[in-house]
Amino acid sequence: MKNVLVLGAGLVAGPLVRYLLKVDEFSVTVASRTVEKAEALIDGASNGTALSLDVKDADQLESLIADHDLSISLLPYVYHPTVAKLCVKHRKQMVTTSYVKPEMQALDADAKAAGIILLNEIGVDPGIDHMSAMEVIHAIEERGGKLISFTSNTGGLPAPEANDNPFGYKFSWAPRGVVMAGKNPAQFMKDGAVVDVPGPELFAHHWPCDIVGFGELEVYPNRDSMPYIETYGIPTVTSMFRGTLRYPGWCETLKKIVDLGLLDETERTDLVGLTYAQLLARLIGSNGENLKVDLASFLGIEIDSNPIHRLEWLGLLGDDAIPATDTTYLDVLASRMLTKMEYAPGERDMLVMQHEFVAEYPDRVEKTTSTMVDYGIPNGDSSMSRLVGLPAAVAARMILQGTINVTGVHVPMIPEIYEPVLAELETMGIRFQESVKVL
Repeated sequence: MKNVLVLGAGLVAGPLVRYLLKVDEFSVTVASRTVEKAEALIDGASNGTALSLDVKDADQLESLIADHDLSISLLPYVYHPTVAKLCVKHRKQMVTTSYVKPEMQALDADAKAAGIILLNEIGVDPGIDHMSAMEVIHAIEERGGKLISFTSNTGGLPAPEANDNPFGYKFSWAPRGVVMAGKNPAQFMKDGAVVDVPGPELFAHHWPCDIVGFGELEVYPNRDSMPYIETYGIPTVTSMFRGTLRYPGWCETLKKIVDLGLLDETERTDLVGLTYAQLLARLIGSNGENLKVDLASFLGIEIDSNPIHRLEWLGLLGDDAIPATDTTYLDVLASRMLTKMEYAPGERDMLVMQHEFVAEYPDRVEKTTSTMVDYGIPNGDSSMSRLVGLPAAVAARMILQGTINVTGVHVPMIPEIYEPVLAELETMGIRFQESVKVL
């Protein structure tokens, strides 16, 4: 038997745990602060164990890691280096879906000396994006091509039939992180020139994006694309862009939300007793008598425009009291969004990922488009939870069974990792459709 430790029992853990429990020679322990969540994931499986874990209990954490052959950390990212160091100490394998931080990368030599792998970024974004991109990039190189442009766009969205609110978006967990991403500056390269986008202007930079076999979405920059030129080993590109996909209209409205100052995280004591309308009036300097007119004037848009309609639908012009638990403007926005923009029972989410590669060959220029559109299961796993959890589960199985046999700190950008993982994901219907066009 191989013993697998899953640290954390959050929203993406379900598909991962169920996959591992189906492997006959695996014993799976799920350790969570809330043991009931771990028990629900194990669901009575004979090869599963649920434990209560306070991750700050260093002795308990070390004992668990030492007793298992591989640890999958689904904890908040700040705990990954702690788990990794213990895995190195006890010569145990590790898998996580989170980005590699400097503290993790610094363990590369120690991990190699211990003969183990610390595999990171093996979820969906990061994860499937890396693997599917590198598969095509390496194929282009093998055919003698030179990559001159790379674009990668990803978005988690409601499936079309569940896209029934004015924002075109729904949350399957707390919206704070999604909304806060709207404060990040961005950088990308277009036709040889680096484009810098300040955080407050992020949503002003958006454009239509046609998804093959699906239709039109809109895309805006996803943080800093420039490091991926080195990460993906594509120094010949003159255009490099990673973007976030949304239904049309999201960026227009979020830009107005930014302009209102609703992403401010400053703790406040003066929200108690206010209604949403009173807060909005304060933000725009209105006496509240003609709030809708004043709002349109403040934002410089027509009173019957879509952003005004969406803000009104969200309830920000209404007389409901702001919850006492909301102590920042961002809290006010996020809690209201969660109230109004949750998935209903049985509704599906959708994950869309599309890469575009433009490559020069001696006799031609080709554009390769690689597209994945994946849907959640009604009353079952969301697409997001499947596409985050399953790559990590597959990689963990392959590490323990010897299919993946490399050491050190890794992300899934080498064929030894991405080829078997992508092949296994295809058997589960998680696949890309490719088309090639000569330009």
